[in-house]
Amino acid sequence: MERPAWAPRSIDISVPSVSRIYDYYLGGSHNFESDREAARKAMEFLPGLPKIMQANRAFLRRAVRYAVGEGITQFLDIGSGIPTFGNVHEVAQAAAPGAHVVYVDHDPVAVAHSRAVLAGNETADVVAADLRKPREILASPQVQRLIDLNRPVALLLVAILHFVEDADDPYAAVAELREALAPSSLLILSHASYEGIPLPAERAEGAVDVYKDIRNPLIMRSREDIARFFEGYDMVEPGLVPMPHWRPESAPEDEDPYAFSGFAGVGRSA
Repeated sequence: MERPAWAPRSIDISVPSVSRIYDYYLGGSHNFESDREAARKAMEFLPGLPKIMQANRAFLRRAVRYAVGEGITQFLDIGSGIPTFGNVHEVAQAAAPGAHVVYVDHDPVAVAHSRAVLAGNETADVVAADLRKPREILASPQVQRLIDLNRPVALLLVAILHFVEDADDPYAAVAELREALAPSSLLILSHASYEGIPLPAERAEGAVDVYKDIRNPLIMRSREDIARFFEGYDMVEPGLVPMPHWRPESAPEDEDPYAFSGFAGVGRSA
């Protein structure tokens, strides 16, 4: 497998990465054959995966615009992945020029591309760090420079928590981040679930097994378990709902059935 010039020398391009698989689903070009092979295997069981990812990105953009409308101009996007069209800094800074955005990811390709995309952007930066270590994120020079923790922040945990196993206590990590943020901060979250998938769960499990095989387990939580991440937050209307139903800009009934897989919501801290 030939190494593209943009691929950091430190990474093994024969090992699939969830962020690069996600990039492939969205039609991006920053993925390797190992990523594409894993994605195609998962799509044999769950052919609507690209539609799910597109619905997820559309939710992210609507939620960012909502946050700006609520007067929030600071965004901390953890598990941000590889920059694609309509990313957080583009949406936020189009709506509020000068909005501050910090991306966080532990995939070297995602971090490298974020740095390249953000070159010359003085109010956006990227941190190489892991959601499971909130203190390292909050203490990073990038967060210290761009995020004022005494003012409300929009914390984005979009399509990331389902890659954190219960053994790593994702609820504690989310709570620690909540405690560090000012009152009236927003939690913008989406999460995979068997609920809403227009296929029997047994078939969808085949796609989950692909992620398990590449050592990035996909944890399909119930709506009730996903709602627990919002403890300490007041839910913004319409609550925790399938992605197309969160403040839609077009008729949800026109969406692909796969777009309703999983849940999304926004909460405001007290």
